[in-house]
Amino acid sequence: MDACPRSLCRGATPAATPRLARILGGIAAGSVDALFRRGVLQHPPSPRDPDELAADIESFTAAHYEPRLLSEPQRFFIPPGAVDVHEVPRRRPVVRSLGGTIRCVDLRWRSEHGPFFFEAVRARYQAAERNTRGTARLFTHRDGPRPTAILIHGYLGGMFGVEERMWPIRWLLRQGLDVAISVLPFHGHRGSAGRFETPAWPNADMRVTAEGYRQAVWDLRVLSRALRERGAPAVGVVGMSLGGYTAALFATVDDGVDFCVPMIPLASVAAFMDAHGTIDGTPAQRARLRAAVEHQHAPISPLSRPSRVSPARVRVVAGEYDRITPTRQARLLAEHFACPLLTFPGGHLLQLGRKEPLGEVVTMLRAEGVL
Repeated sequence: MDACPRSLCRGATPAATPRLARILGGIAAGSVDALFRRGVLQHPPSPRDPDELAADIESFTAAHYEPRLLSEPQRFFIPPGAVDVHEVPRRRPVVRSLGGTIRCVDLRWRSEHGPFFFEAVRARYQAAERNTRGTARLFTHRDGPRPTAILIHGYLGGMFGVEERMWPIRWLLRQGLDVAISVLPFHGHRGSAGRFETPAWPNADMRVTAEGYRQAVWDLRVLSRALRERGAPAVGVVGMSLGGYTAALFATVDDGVDFCVPMIPLASVAAFMDAHGTIDGTPAQRARLRAAVEHQHAPISPLSRPSRVSPARVRVVAGEYDRITPTRQARLLAEHFACPLLTFPGGHLLQLGRKEPLGEVVTMLRAEGVL
């Protein structure tokens, strides 16, 4: 959705309409976010003593991590070896609507992210057989490969039919990009068999969460390499929410990312928990617990290491009325990556006005010679 509904603008004078539409649209978008947050994301603070919880997290970190996990990310994010990526042709409405100029295929591969870092969760993790099927839906121009944007969905997403409507696929294709919709671990077809359930990742068990990010980065590497082997002259990532976090993480780990655009991103898990009321205690206890969570997530945090993508090819996009991952989350990433922060007058779920910052992203890609 790129404009305020007409009903919200009715009665306004021509001069006031754009500003009023922006304000009222933002209020509506923020209200939807707030309802979703209370119904789905809000959790009560832990009943455990904050100091005891912080001590347990600190012990976990001391037992499992070493400094080289940050300075040498390849020790944690093991690069894939040879992986067979095969394609399955598809017929999709978005393709037919573009007059036969676009081809659509599904790419599939066996998703195995190397030796488990946390061996204790191997059996539980591998029991989810559907999650071992890496997949992406690729839209390409029939006249030859183009620079390709890998789109990374948010939490609870990943169903291709939904993602094709959530993302401006046709618009991106018209700008000259090829587009690949990726699917994160335990989401979409990789999750429960056709049932809407809370994904098994991210998880309260830090070991599962860490392995999920390792798998997500592994899959993105497999997909990126496959796209280049098919002739894509450049491959970048555009992620939304959880996908924004994953895109940013990928940009700090892999040398082959040509551009990176985290949208309405999660940036800091500790800050997210604190903002949503899951860190309790006195100010001193909250500060200790937040620092413990930050340290625990350091190996899988995009804020822990520099980006491997030039700041000129990175843009962070935030919704001014986002009540789930507010603008301060996006600002953390933009400051860390030393790149511009773009905003739009919408929220997390109702992304009113996002076409303008996406247009600036396309301008950036043209200026950088990617398009």
